[in-house]
Amino acid sequence: MGERVLITGITGQDGSYLAEQLLAGGCEVFGMVRRSSTETFERIAHLRDRLTLVQADLLDQTSVLRALQQAEPVEVYNLAAQSFVPTSFSQPELTAQYTALGVTRMLEGIRTVDPKIRFYQASSSEMFGKALETPQNERTPFYPRSPYAVAKTYAHYLTVNYRESYGLFACAGILFNHESPRRGREFVTRKITDGVARIRHGLARELRLGNLDARRDWGFAPDYVRMMVQMLRRPSPDDYVIASGETHSVREFCEIAFARAGLDWREHVVTDPAFFRPAEVDLLVGDAGKARRDLGWEPTVGFRGLVETMVDADLARVAREVSGRQDGQR
Repeated sequence: MGERVLITGITGQDGSYLAEQLLAGGCEVFGMVRRSSTETFERIAHLRDRLTLVQADLLDQTSVLRALQQAEPVEVYNLAAQSFVPTSFSQPELTAQYTALGVTRMLEGIRTVDPKIRFYQASSSEMFGKALETPQNERTPFYPRSPYAVAKTYAHYLTVNYRESYGLFACAGILFNHESPRRGREFVTRKITDGVARIRHGLARELRLGNLDARRDWGFAPDYVRMMVQMLRRPSPDDYVIASGETHSVREFCEIAFARAGLDWREHVVTDPAFFRPAEVDLLVGDAGKARRDLGWEPTVGFRGLVETMVDADLARVAREVSGRQDGQR
């Protein structure tokens, strides 16, 4: 096997794609997972026999140290977090513990166990929040508008601080929204494509959403995950914005998604104030010029292709579920 790497958040969208990429590159991949009474390994089920999973929790420093000692990684990719923005308003302390202080524990663990380990921190475009300039780049001031974004901002600056204070090879990728068929169904993009599929197959009649005018810079998750590896394998550590440079509204996403299934979104989408954020982020769009220059960043999937890929996957999945139910009733 090749170099040993450790991924936190390996069971998530980005973690599963990253594990695939690193395994394809010959790495020995360790995934850090929390002990749970119910396993949620769906996204990495096809990789389980090629991974080594180690039990640890970002809330517990001792377990983080043990995970690092067991894996002996050359690289650590920290993708674990409480990452759903609406939940951060209802559970702000938990969000801070995982998303902010969890990074403190991991960086301290690396400094203690092996300062030569290269560290990648998953920063977020949500840190820009009520953006002070458009588009946003690596020099744009942060203006976080949710407990999640505040926690990510802490983690980002701590990564920079450990790089400058202790000489760690620590870098952060400020990734704008990136989606795929593996996106959690609580996120608006997957909520839409799952809703489209359920409506198309007669399992639902309406889809309730929040702010249809909110605009985001959306890209394809595997394109963004590829940049994480490139950041860690540069001669020197630095931070990068990864973004498509295009902005689209939730309404546009709905239009394309419903049309892909032969439906008119206006007949099914209901705006529900319950899904509005207490402090909305209206417009985020990134300037990935630095990544283009240094990393050769170019996305391979455009906005329409992304939406249609997600819809097609959910249509196929729901069709299988419906067929399975019918078979079971026979």
